Amino acid sequence: MVTTTTTLWGGRFSALPDDLLRRFGDSLPFDLRLATADVRGSIAYAGALERAGVIDEAERAELVAGLEEVGSDLATGAFATEPGDEDVHTVVERLLTEKVGPVAGKLHTGRSRNDQVATDLRLYLLDEITSVGGAVADLQAAMIDKAESHLSIVMPGYTHLRSAQPILFSHWILSHVWKLARDVERLAQLRERVCVCPLGSGALAGTPYSIDRDALAVSLGFARATENSLDAVEDRDFVAESLCWAALLQVHLSGLAETLIVWSSEPYGFVELSEAYATGSSLMPQKRNPDSLELVRGKAGRLIGHAAGFLSTLKGLPSGYNKDLQEDKEALFDAVDTLKLELPLTAGLVRSLRIKAAHMAAARNDGMLATDLADYLVRKGVPFREAHGAVGEAVRRAERAGVPLKQLDLAQYRAAHRGFESDLYDVVDPHRSVAARTAKGGTSPDAVAAQIEAAKARLLEQERRFATWEKENGE
Repeated sequence: MVTTTTTLWGGRFSALPDDLLRRFGDSLPFDLRLATADVRGSIAYAGALERAGVIDEAERAELVAGLEEVGSDLATGAFATEPGDEDVHTVVERLLTEKVGPVAGKLHTGRSRNDQVATDLRLYLLDEITSVGGAVADLQAAMIDKAESHLSIVMPGYTHLRSAQPILFSHWILSHVWKLARDVERLAQLRERVCVCPLGSGALAGTPYSIDRDALAVSLGFARATENSLDAVEDRDFVAESLCWAALLQVHLSGLAETLIVWSSEPYGFVELSEAYATGSSLMPQKRNPDSLELVRGKAGRLIGHAAGFLSTLKGLPSGYNKDLQEDKEALFDAVDTLKLELPLTAGLVRSLRIKAAHMAAARNDGMLATDLADYLVRKGVPFREAHGAVGEAVRRAERAGVPLKQLDLAQYRAAHRGFESDLYDVVDPHRSVAARTAKGGTSPDAVAAQIEAAKARLLEQERRFATWEKENGE
């Protein structure tokens, strides 16, 4: 007895799958978002079948017209799922059959869901890479604007969360622009590896039909076709790499969020979040909580978990396609969804951020200028190590006297080192300290202004790259 089934594989079976197995294994609840890519790949494959002589021109035209209708129905939600719909491929083929009849059965000739889903996922990711990259660039633009409009603010710079040396606020925020620039560089490298077409590889062994896989790849906007059919269907390196990329980007966002959380707290008061990006307390009326930033920080654990979890899934798989690979989608989709929501939110938060220069000035202290005093002695010919020790002694003397370095007596300085003279007090000036650091990448106003122009140039370069990606994606 042959069972009645709407699956794509039921002919060999005499019984229907257990309902729990279906619920456990069906991917339709989450892979339906691949519908556009699946239809797009199917239209291209119909053309490849015609070129290979498997179907004629009329059949290809009928299939393409039907697939375009299916794509429209899926895009507008004008369809209903059925109990036999395991995944997006099942839905597309069923809807196509309803529209064009038996000729729909020819579309899967030489094709497997193994190469089909790998193609769909790559097409989906190519589009999302462009979208996410643009959102990263918008956040960079917000940071550059904030740096340019607050170029004169001198604030404490920190190491180990202890005041270290004075820097420009603009210098600090630009440091995050360059982190994101590296993320975009890595995204471009990742895209090169995503932009390879597995379609036409079959289940694992390739296809016996004369499919021109290079032409098929180009028709879908890929740079080239995969070289090995077995590798093509089992390869999820591009998913793992995407998850690792997202995790590192999230680490950068988390670091930004953590700093702003600290700086917006009452003991610091360096910045103030717009009310649009803060929340209150259900009990304490006075509270303005940085929940937006705390969630950005919290998402790091989630995205790092996706990367680590999927690598664990991959590590023990035998050669060939295995159902374990279905675990790629939910992690990838969640990472993409998280970033597409979070990046614009963070950009809006940065744009609306109030910088409180007076609080930053009040937090500066003379101890941050100790290195400048050491450099003062170096310019007088004192070896740096000797100068370092002498200034350390002066710092101890100031601490014992209970005065800042600016008020320590010259006699006390000269007791620490005979190289100190009365002009040392000119050095104990945070603006002078900042202005002295003129080398490329330094925190002087001129160096930071040059850095802003470099960042703008990098941003323009990125935007041109994204425009090229959109064109290559067929958008």
